[in-house]
Amino acid sequence: MRFDWENITPRTMAPGFHARFIHSASMTFALWEIDAGALLPEHSHMQEQVTQMVAGAFELTVDGVTHRLSEGQVVVIPSHATHSGRALTACKILDIFSPVREDYRF
Repeated sequence: MRFDWENITPRTMAPGFHARFIHSASMTFALWEIDAGALLPEHSHMQEQVTQMVAGAFELTVDGVTHRLSEGQVVVIPSHATHSGRALTACKILDIFSPVREDYRF
């Protein structure tokens, strides 16, 4: 399968969080465009998550440990780990989830 991010309609999933989604048989890819100052409420999910900063600065707290992320950095969030965050600037982030995030299928 081949995809072009620009041809996928973005969805606003929470205030300030706009995402495009791609699903494979076992993973979900989410390309986020996040408004400066947007807050990610604390949550957890069964999927393991890999977060790659594409652009901007984001503060991500995972199980009580806060990471200040910038372009090119990657954080692995284990399954069921509690995490939250805030966009320090406008951001672009690629999240990869395994297994698939069924709640992100539309």
